[in-house]
This record gives sequence, C-alpha cells and structure tokens, in this order.
Amino acid sequence: MKVSRKIPIQNIYYLLSYAWNKLEERDIVEVHGIESSNLYDLFAKVLANGLNHLFKRGIGRDYVEESEDLRCLRGKLDFSETLKRNLFIKARAHCIHDEFSYNVLHNQILKSTLRQLIFVDKLDSDLKNELAGLHRKLHDIDDIQLSSIVFSRIQLNQNNAFYDFLLRICALIYDNLLVSEGSGKSKFRDFFEDERQMASLFEEFVRNFYRLEAAGCRVSSEEISWDAIPLDEKSTSYLPKMKTDISIERNGSKMIIDTKYYKQTLEKSRYEKETIRSAHLYQLFSYLQNLEAKGGINRFCAGTLIYPTVDQEIRLNYQIRGHKVMIRTLNLNQHWQGIHQELMSLLEEI
Repeated sequence: MKVSRKIPIQNIYYLLSYAWNKLEERDIVEVHGIESSNLYDLFAKVLANGLNHLFKRGIGRDYVEESEDLRCLRGKLDFSETLKRNLFIKARAHCIHDEFSYNVLHNQILKSTLRQLIFVDKLDSDLKNELAGLHRKLHDIDDIQLSSIVFSRIQLNQNNAFYDFLLRICALIYDNLLVSEGSGKSKFRDFFEDERQMASLFEEFVRNFYRLEAAGCRVSSEEISWDAIPLDEKSTSYLPKMKTDISIERNGSKMIIDTKYYKQTLEKSRYEKETIRSAHLYQLFSYLQNLEAKGGINRFCAGTLIYPTVDQEIRLNYQIRGHKVMIRTLNLNQHWQGIHQELMSLLEEI
C-alpha cells in the first residue's frame, strides 16, 4: 500500500501545519486551488505565497556585523588588521560595525531555497517563473550554500516568528532534494516513503491535533515508570524509559494512543494470514500494565493503536486484562473534515 501517493495535497499541508503547530500561518499562506499532486509544487506554492506575504508586511531585517576599510572611523577599529595591512599609510583603517540589513540568515536561507527549487525537474512552469521573480526581488540578499549546520544557526524572535513556518518548509526541501551533479537539475525525494521520517511527523500531527482540538482534555506525552523493584543499585539505571506518544485525560478517564506509520498496516503470518503487528500490541499493553500499578485514573486506562491508511479500514476492539484496547486506521485519502471527524470520534471512547 503506497500511503503517500493517494494523500490529497491539501491534507499533506494540514498534516504539516498541525505537526508544527502552525495553523495561523497555514491560514495566512493559502494554497487552496493548487491542482498539482507533487510535493515540490506544494512547497513552491507555500514559499511563493509566504514570501509575498512577507513583502506586504516588510521583509525582516536585523543588525549584521560588517567590516571594511574606511577613511574615517566607524564602529570599532580593528587595530591588528589595520597594522597588518599597513592601512594607516593609505589613510585608511579597518573598521567593524553593525549594519541594519536585509542580508540576514533567515532571508539567505529563503533565497537559496528558491534557487534550488527553480532547478527541480518537472516543477510547474508558472511556479518556476514566480519563484524566479521572487529570487530577483531578493537581490540585496546573499545566496548561500545550505547545510544542516546553517539551519541549526537560525535564531528568531517574536517580531519575525512567521519565518519559522517558511524555514521549516525550507528544511524539509533541503532534506529531500536530490541534486544531479551532471545535469545540475534536482529531483524531490518523496519523504512520505521514508517510514522513520513519517512516523515522527504522524505522531506530532496526532498529538498536536488533540492539543488544539480536544476541548476539556489534558493532552500530553507521558513518561511511565516500570512496576519493578531493582534488587541492587546497579540495576536501577538499566531499565529503559517508557514514554507514550499521546496520553489524553478527560472526566476522570484516560486513554493512551500509540501512533504508527507503516506502508502495510497489518503483518502476515507464515500462513499468509493478516494479524495485528505483535510488537506494537505488546508495547501498548506494557504501557497499560505499568500504568495500572499507579492506581487511580490509570487502573482501567484504555489504549489505542492508530495507523494512517488510504484504502483499508480497520476497527478492532478488545478487552485485555481489564483494559479496552482498540486498533484504528485513519483514512488520509478523504476530505479534511472526514479526518477531523474520525479523530474526534475516538474521544468518545474515553
């Protein structure tokens, strides 16, 4: 089952917006009406609309340290550099000063990402022209070589917080862009095929969805202590940590949700019979059993495994050692309102 290929482009945008907790930015950077089913077209549209929004409100600026040889002192005199190059003889001095500039790191990353996207093979021609125009408008900003280190150096504040959404898109593009050294053209790797990357994104999406939408509920990621007594001091530190993807409490009841992202939801036994993935069920049951030892609200805590799907609906219900255990799929190949309704209906089980 190729999950990613059938997810509507608009739903992918919603997944990212919830996972990153950027619903306000999602509504500002509108992408309704995009006809393409390609991720790079979606991201190009997001950056184009986001930059147009920035141009309307004003591109961010900040103080940047610059150094140059001047005839009169400005800022701080770099005495050693001036002497080293014998600048006094030329009636000059090497000065270091702060300049209020558009040429700051977050703008450099945006411009450099535009440049990369322009060379993506099969990018929509209208989007390519729009990106090229935006790239030219950023003429006072340097193109830089992008790297993971560059992204780690980003520092934003409340005045330029909107950039965070666009820079997350830039990072996603950087992580999944494959550049051909021969032709210079680029191809976008479908990150939805990367189960590890998508497992993290899907978990963040579901957790933040409930945090934002589940009124009257306490939503968290909870660390669970083992119901175990170490028999010596050395053994204490070797127990692995247990941490839930999502814990939801409401009206004195509690549910543990474990999200999974697999191309194939069920596994096949040696006789080709489809079954629940045993490791996932054991993990969830371990959470419930060790929580039970805490007593109170945890004694009859429910547990749910959620898998994304596009063509297979699974709704399985069990009672295991006093705990209600549910296996659910979330159909991502439907209108967003349907996804919203499916997730909200799960709260009725608490």
